[in-house]
Amino acid sequence: MTQARRTEARLGGHILADALVAQGVSHAFCVPGESYLDLLDGLYAQRNRIQLVTCRFEAGAVHMAEAYGKLTGKAGVAIVTRGPGACHAAIGVHVAFQDSTPLVLIIGQIPFEETDRESFQEVDYRKMFAPLAKWVTQIDDAARIPELIAHAFDVATSGRPGPVVVAISEEMQKHMASVPDIGPAAVLPPHPAPDAMDRLMGLLAKSQKPLAVLGGGACWTEQGRADIRDFLVANDIPVAVSFRRQGLFDGTSPNFVGDLGVGADATLVAKARESDLFLAIGTRMGEPISQGYTLFDMAGGTPIVQVYPDQAEIGRVYRPALGITSDMNAFAAAAKATKPIANPAWAGWRAELRAAREAQARPAQYEGPLNLAVALQELEAVLPADTIFTTDAGNFATWPNRFMHISEKQDFLGPTNGAMGYGVPAAIGAKITFPGRTVICFVGDGGFMMTGQEIATAFHHSVNPIILVFNNQMYGTIRMHQERTYPGRVSATALTNPDFSKFIESFGGHGEIVETTEQLVPAVQRAIASGKPALVEVRTNPEQVTNRSTIAQLREQARKAAEGAAEKEPAAKAGPAPAPRRVGPRTR
Repeated sequence: MTQARRTEARLGGHILADALVAQGVSHAFCVPGESYLDLLDGLYAQRNRIQLVTCRFEAGAVHMAEAYGKLTGKAGVAIVTRGPGACHAAIGVHVAFQDSTPLVLIIGQIPFEETDRESFQEVDYRKMFAPLAKWVTQIDDAARIPELIAHAFDVATSGRPGPVVVAISEEMQKHMASVPDIGPAAVLPPHPAPDAMDRLMGLLAKSQKPLAVLGGGACWTEQGRADIRDFLVANDIPVAVSFRRQGLFDGTSPNFVGDLGVGADATLVAKARESDLFLAIGTRMGEPISQGYTLFDMAGGTPIVQVYPDQAEIGRVYRPALGITSDMNAFAAAAKATKPIANPAWAGWRAELRAAREAQARPAQYEGPLNLAVALQELEAVLPADTIFTTDAGNFATWPNRFMHISEKQDFLGPTNGAMGYGVPAAIGAKITFPGRTVICFVGDGGFMMTGQEIATAFHHSVNPIILVFNNQMYGTIRMHQERTYPGRVSATALTNPDFSKFIESFGGHGEIVETTEQLVPAVQRAIASGKPALVEVRTNPEQVTNRSTIAQLREQARKAAEGAAEKEPAAKAGPAPAPRRVGPRTR
């Protein structure tokens, strides 16, 4: 549709608000600041078209916008003030960058006449955000607002999606200009090359042990996910997902074999090394999925087919046998249209990998009154089929990853950069984006205390996410690494926490405490039925620091490793065991 030209003069702040409307923005997440008062006034004029969500902390605002981007495939929009506000927002920009999520961050800036005087809260955002964003710009001329905002959205959503940062100088917003609005460009997505699918199927036909891994987040549509599922199931290919991408494939499917990321099942990692054709669909083949770049040799000894929308990412680390530059949904449609391999040779291989997945998802016998594995599986059985899950970073997150089965209509949002403090604001952003869907947040006690105050935003905007706080009174991931490397020498990882249920009740919300297996499901059901923002504090056993090891077991493993090292080098001075490669979940 042709954008109607506007001829009247407008304030820069109003031109900017109108430019966001022209790009189809429906939500903007902000912490207000005096550096963009005129934009706020412009957004007031557009209050019936853009929902302005008032947040309590800039990082929380950007996490909410990032969750919006993951769920919709559109660029999430966050607006913060200069200096400290922009610095607080940086962590959310890094999440969007490493998660390949489309995002536009708008930062109020000092008056441009004061540049390079170290004015109040002055920061050069081109330098600050250069390593964290796809593009950084500053608007000092009100007449260029539509042009630069349109380009910002184009960059954020094209190729490998990611964050764009736009600084807007304070006095520019007060300038008058007569300039037309600019809408989105009608750009067709890249499709696979004409012979790409024939070459892919040729490689597949020669395979004995193929393995597909799905990655990417916001780039997938519902139809694209359905199409790639149909292709993979029709060819009976075992399917894993990359780090924190459980929402990309039905975890209940016989073809699903687990998540290949940080803390992956050792059997799946071993089987991935056995594979003779690795289909990397939508993933960058980064450090988590490659197990620290150790999964394959980089010269291409294992044939890899990498499908990605940005050609610069294909072969960045591992040289592929075939690289396909394509929009993921276009590739999925093309793949679905291929003729399936007749009588594939890998039926037993797929069944073997699925059996391993089922074995690792079978709850173990854990000490204490709460078996979290059993409780989570009981919970998944009663949640709606379209539930949205968000997760923070930490050891607690490996429990739902390992034991839950995210089904086809559900979404799972998590920070692949390991940012603590993501889960709560992401849950609020998800609930604001889709208020009719149940939203469950998994967060540790450490991560909750970083951004838990954002629950106030849920009350302010009348949405009711359910927050599950896993409380073991420690920074569990760091304690795990500490015990492996310096067993018994506990430093800086113990925490003192409030009564989390009373915390939510102080806002007028619904609070519960869970200490046994059978208490979790009824507590969550009461939380949902309350219709209020709710928090369920799950008090876990501090000794069970991971779902595979206790602290005592980690110390024993470290002791044996140290003894083994001493036997090999008897003359060496005794000391702590050398640090092993990190294999647990990452936190910031």
